Amino acid sequence: MKDILDNKVEKVCVSQRLVTSPCCIVTSQYGWTANMERIMKAQALRDNSSLGYMAAKKHLELNPDHSIIQELKKKAEVNKNDKSVKDLVMLLFETSLLASGFSLEDPTTHSSRIHRMIELGLGIEDDGTTEEVIDDLPPLEGDDAEASKMEEVD
Repeated sequence: MKDILDNKVEKVCVSQRLVTSPCCIVTSQYGWTANMERIMKAQALRDNSSLGYMAAKKHLELNPDHSIIQELKKKAEVNKNDKSVKDLVMLLFETSLLASGFSLEDPTTHSSRIHRMIELGLGIEDDGTTEEVIDDLPPLEGDDAEASKMEEVD
């Protein structure tokens, strides 16, 4: 999960505090809370240099007993590069951000992920009539696109 979330979280850890939720976002002891981060982003005369190091260092805590996390782990063990696994991890992260009081950087990407998951759940095939979805996910590991480009050069 840390590889997929990359620089969005400082660390991903297993929590013993969670009971009903699959995951949550917590901040470090000395970082800004969600409310303070929202207040500082709304300041008219804010100093953007201080936002970088004072912004909340987010920690994603996972509930290992929750069925969503258990199934996600099974899917990730089968195929680490599965696009649906990456979508689900990002969806869990963004949902945890909202539940913890943070604001999303790009709400349209979040809503398009939700729509894709609804289509997947309903068994609706993507017929290309919807607008093209912009993904900010990192590239898949072991992608042979670069290898094929090098073969074309030879």
